[in-house]
Amino acid sequence: MSLYQLSKLMFDLNRDGDLSDRFKQDPESVVCAYALTEEERGALLGPDIGLLYVLGVNGQLLMHYAALCGIEWSDYLQRMRDGVLVHGPVRAGIYALTTSPHTKVAG
Repeated sequence: MSLYQLSKLMFDLNRDGDLSDRFKQDPESVVCAYALTEEERGALLGPDIGLLYVLGVNGQLLMHYAALCGIEWSDYLQRMRDGVLVHGPVRAGIYALTTSPHTKVAG
């Protein structure tokens, strides 16, 4: 997986208006310029917000990407929840599950 490249693309789309405009016109050409896996490309082009979340994209970056794709806030949140149900726990990044969800924390 190439979480850095995936995050870099999200960051670039948020910061570069020309790139965002190009993405709206021809998303495949923009996505192909980054070293991504087929799963990541598919999630971006979907857009599959739930899978992108599970792949480890930071929520701040993902929130802006969802807005770029015309996804409303409440739908964005639900798509992240649905992503975990469909694709399993977050695989990488700061939201990754590092213990079993059934592990009790001492304290």
